[in-house]
Amino acid sequence: MKVNTQDCQSLDRALNLEWLETNGRGGFSSGTVSGANTRRYHALLLTARKPPSERVVLVNHLEEWLDIDGQTIPLSTNLYPGAVHPTGYEHCIEFSTDPWPTWTFDCNGVTIQREILSIHGRDMVTVRWRLVGKKPTKAALRVRPKLTGRDYHGTHHENGHLSTEAHAGSGMVMWHGYADLPPVRAFHSGAYRHEPAWYRYIQFSVERQRGLDAEEDWWSPGEFTFELESGSTRTLALTSETIDQLDVAALAKREKSRRYTIRQAAPTDDSLAGQLWCAADMYLSVRGAQHTVIAGYPWFTDWGRDTFISLPGLCLVTGQLDVAWQVIASFAAYVSAGMVPNRFPDVGEQPEYNTIDASLWFIHAIDRYLTASRDEVRVQETAWPAVKQILDGYRRGTRYGIKMGEDGLIAGGMPGAQLTWMDAKVGDWVVTPRHGKPVEIQALWVRSLEVGEALARKFGEADYADRCQHDRSNAIASFRKRFWYEDGGYLYDVIDGPEGNDASVRPNQLYAISLVDELVPHDRALKILRLVQEQLLTPVGLRTLSPHDSRYRPRYEGGVLERDGAYHQGTVWPFLLGQFVTAWIKVHGKNPSTLKQARSFLDGISAHVKDACLGQVSEIFDAEAPHRARGCYAQAWSVAEPLRALIEDLGIQVSGKNITV
Repeated sequence: MKVNTQDCQSLDRALNLEWLETNGRGGFSSGTVSGANTRRYHALLLTARKPPSERVVLVNHLEEWLDIDGQTIPLSTNLYPGAVHPTGYEHCIEFSTDPWPTWTFDCNGVTIQREILSIHGRDMVTVRWRLVGKKPTKAALRVRPKLTGRDYHGTHHENGHLSTEAHAGSGMVMWHGYADLPPVRAFHSGAYRHEPAWYRYIQFSVERQRGLDAEEDWWSPGEFTFELESGSTRTLALTSETIDQLDVAALAKREKSRRYTIRQAAPTDDSLAGQLWCAADMYLSVRGAQHTVIAGYPWFTDWGRDTFISLPGLCLVTGQLDVAWQVIASFAAYVSAGMVPNRFPDVGEQPEYNTIDASLWFIHAIDRYLTASRDEVRVQETAWPAVKQILDGYRRGTRYGIKMGEDGLIAGGMPGAQLTWMDAKVGDWVVTPRHGKPVEIQALWVRSLEVGEALARKFGEADYADRCQHDRSNAIASFRKRFWYEDGGYLYDVIDGPEGNDASVRPNQLYAISLVDELVPHDRALKILRLVQEQLLTPVGLRTLSPHDSRYRPRYEGGVLERDGAYHQGTVWPFLLGQFVTAWIKVHGKNPSTLKQARSFLDGISAHVKDACLGQVSEIFDAEAPHRARGCYAQAWSVAEPLRALIEDLGIQVSGKNITV
């Protein structure tokens, strides 16, 4: 994926094109094509001290100047109050993401490239520079690292507590700004001169748009000088690891091979499927001895709901079955009172159990894993006990009033709680409480009972299977009797809530079609899809509320209150396209015309992966055109669900299965 000269040298455009590198440990590097940091989360070395949580920013930026033929030319860019300095973007003639972020600069006829790559499995980022072209050339590159040492959600300001000392050796220098954070080691192929200085009032334009603190001070310990010659490469590796030496070339070679393996396994018949396949790898991270799923970059860690909605797309259709199992096993160990965690906190040990749907998505993912792997032994030993704990917990009742009623349906909710995926809350204000019996929860419950019955029969527990079958039949009958809103010709979003039945036109009713065959008769399913297409479908996802509703919010903008108030009140979510495509094909049949139309629903995502965080899919978009990307610039289920639909529903062929990367 490449960015041309015109876009690279347009500051507005280059500031809004972002790149992302992840390390498989919760750490990541990110920034803009312009080179300027526009978010507090943009950084070179951002690591997770307890992967994937407790993230800290250690190195924010590099300021680079090329001295050649008596002239000094900047390669980097920064934003200050009312000023841009330096203006390296003016010399950038190309940016590419393959195999990692690479900038090409034209410095008065001399071409220099800069590469940034995170090393998988290491808390390390490597920057490489080289002069390209056949003409013999020599130049000097001066590089100043800019450091902070802070929680990744915060900002950093000049203070007297930071240690300005450096410990230098042959090819390595170490700085330890704050005693409670790890030191930064810089391995380099140049010369280092210690000259501490503060750089004040760095501006984060995106944070200002979000109504947050948008200014920061950076500390620079000194300056590196690299002598460049045509064809040679100079390197700077930054790490929080306690090591004495480093073979940067070997690490880069291994990382390139790892990425090549992923690309070789990716689908080639559909460019979007290929791009999403490669993007999927960035969301897989270790947690202890197991794997987990990062919900989104830059500010989420691992969430139960997001993990198990994403698992089929990230791991199963891509053939990473062992990783999928590790994710399942890691969450199975935390089942409590019939619930899997919704969220692991950034700091601390205790997971949060505050969702009605994550546990049911967990059961769905186990069934999908078993179908893909035929791994009955591990499922019976580890996953099946967790499935029974969840089913029994929901039957007898668990946290937040979650309980199966006599009608076989699942109810839940209490004041101040937000339990479904529409979970925005500001202070004590729950924006979309959805207390009662939400429509997608019933679909997930019926699906979970189906899985429970199948597993019980497979593992020789006939009585338990019969109970699941009975509860499922009861739930289906009640659903078909209670959820159809005749006056509107669609499904209620919630029934039996504090204020009765909620007839809001939302996308949640799609799950009753996509997940289960028996809940919605064919004629009614057609009506639902027609309504969703007319009122909710956009080129980049589905609106969360009909534009005809008085609560509809066309833009996700402003401060925290305004943004959270719009989060599920119209704002578009691209991950919903996966279930929409599944439902569309299920109802209309798998014929060439249907498949062609279903694929067209993803055309907006094909364009988007080239227009925000390159190669990634954003969390959300404005409800109205031009549907500006908002929220996280890279979201796991935004990648996973379209990828799953492309391969499973649209039949895009893949070349690799059961791969290990």
